Amino acid sequence: MAELLAALIRANLAGSLAVLLVLAARPLARGRLAPQTLYGLWVVPPLSMLGALLPPLTAAPKDQRSFLADLPGLLESSGLVPTLTFVWLAGVVVMAAVFTLMQVRFLMAAKAGRAGPAVVGVLLPRIIMPADENRYGAEERRLVRAHEQAHLARGDHRAVALAAVLQCLAWFNPLATLAVRRMRLDQELACDATVLAKYPRQRRAYAEALLKTQLSPAAPPLGCAWPPNAPHPLEVRVTQVAAAQRPPVAGSALVAGLGLTALLAAWLAQPAAPPHDRPQWSNQRPILVLVNLAP
Repeated sequence: MAELLAALIRANLAGSLAVLLVLAARPLARGRLAPQTLYGLWVVPPLSMLGALLPPLTAAPKDQRSFLADLPGLLESSGLVPTLTFVWLAGVVVMAAVFTLMQVRFLMAAKAGRAGPAVVGVLLPRIIMPADENRYGAEERRLVRAHEQAHLARGDHRAVALAAVLQCLAWFNPLATLAVRRMRLDQELACDATVLAKYPRQRRAYAEALLKTQLSPAAPPLGCAWPPNAPHPLEVRVTQVAAAQRPPVAGSALVAGLGLTALLAAWLAQPAAPPHDRPQWSNQRPILVLVNLAP
């Protein structure tokens, strides 16, 4: 279990650094990059975590090993491995239970017609509309559904599910919670941009649909909806709708390049592992074995 805890610490350190970089880049990139590209930057933290979990490339002698390389041994010698493992697993269970309760409450609100528009589910995702969806005009309903279909087409429901899993595993890391909130906000803005790119002449109708949309009491952990604890959509989304849309030029290539760079950087930054104990054949004297085959 010491190796598992050490891997958890390495992954959180790499992921936290990547989250801080993305958070610092967001205000600088907004307005310069398309919202879809800005949302794609959130692929960097999980890829950084993955890179930190890959086996190191090199081995180092004991007198040149770093703190992270010695971390499993330090954890073992501290005698805290059972306690830390229990606390971590307990936190994972509690966080998963909280998410389950939030999901059930959202589904109950959706069944009563008090939630939506939203996408809910992972394996069998579906679009949820509020009971009073007639408050939207025909064109507005089409645009609202186009927004939710953009979530499904891009696989945002799977990205949210992965974020929920990582949030459970890193429940002790406040940057994980902050990153998920900001990621979901950028996700909604990216869908707005996708809809407006598809219906460029419906900018006014889409803004009016946003004005008529009421926030759900809570966003489903396994689903796509505007985060209730984020800035009000009238302050963010309508401003974006009114602004000129920047085409996502080379956005996918930029995101792919940044993600690959983050993975490789986290992998190469891993501390060198101790060399495997193996016999030094060069220092061994040859042994001559004589076998008598005579009868």
